[in-house]
Amino acid sequence: MKSRRGRAEIALIGVTLIWGTTFVVVKSALADVSTFVFLTLRFWVAALALILIYRKSLRKGGAGAGVFAGCLLFSAYVFQTSGLELTTPSRSAFLTGLSIPLVPFVSSIVYKQKPRALEVVGILVASAGMALLTTASFSELLTGMTRGDVLSLLCAITFAIHIVFIGHYSQRHGFESLAVVQIATAAVLGSLLFRVAEPARFHMTAGVAAAVLVTGLLGTALAFTAQAWAQQYTSSTRAALIFALEPPVAWLTSWALTGEKMMNRGKVGAGMILAGILAVELKRGAKQVDASGS
Repeated sequence: MKSRRGRAEIALIGVTLIWGTTFVVVKSALADVSTFVFLTLRFWVAALALILIYRKSLRKGGAGAGVFAGCLLFSAYVFQTSGLELTTPSRSAFLTGLSIPLVPFVSSIVYKQKPRALEVVGILVASAGMALLTTASFSELLTGMTRGDVLSLLCAITFAIHIVFIGHYSQRHGFESLAVVQIATAAVLGSLLFRVAEPARFHMTAGVAAAVLVTGLLGTALAFTAQAWAQQYTSSTRAALIFALEPPVAWLTSWALTGEKMMNRGKVGAGMILAGILAVELKRGAKQVDASGS
């Protein structure tokens, strides 16, 4: 089980790398396609790919859980994209990142799963680092909440519930069914709602096609399947802590592709995120070594 947990957490790191590196691709594509159209195309590409791959492995028992997970996933993306239009990117990034400290809170309330003390410390350190990384100054956080801020906070709450839910039900149902049904549900919801949510805008370009394929196949099909598999073997709290790596990865990608600069406070924040994760991982590794040596 320990070796499986290690592989699972490596898989979650891979998921985080994918999500972080696709941010620049998505931002560029949105100049030619409206948000809901893009999300719908992304989910349909992922759903069709997963159905083709796992059509013989699907189980009937996980349909209800998959539909609920898909509703959570789609709602989180709607809150995130809608909030981003009405608030600053830095405030949106910080408020969305609050899903990380919310995960152990939701898990303890819903499933009575209390995180370990060191995991809580790691979460707090990583969250403080995210605040430094995603906000230009703390004065930004002291101004009044806007509608966009509220939507971003709802996104954080929904993502936290989604992470906890996947962690719980991935152990009860096949991860294949959970991944396929949740993505297909999100695709159907997108098809039903994108026409009334915003004026549809779509200009097919090479950048849009590449973004849809990359985010659909890698950022959605592969990433959420890997998440559903990995959360069978590690806690929701540890998964959330690993997901805290996404903002530093997104900045590194933006720096490499667009030359975006990072303030010193942002560098300190990125270091704190890594420190929070490493503190938990190194402590666990030390315990495993002691146990094997005794």
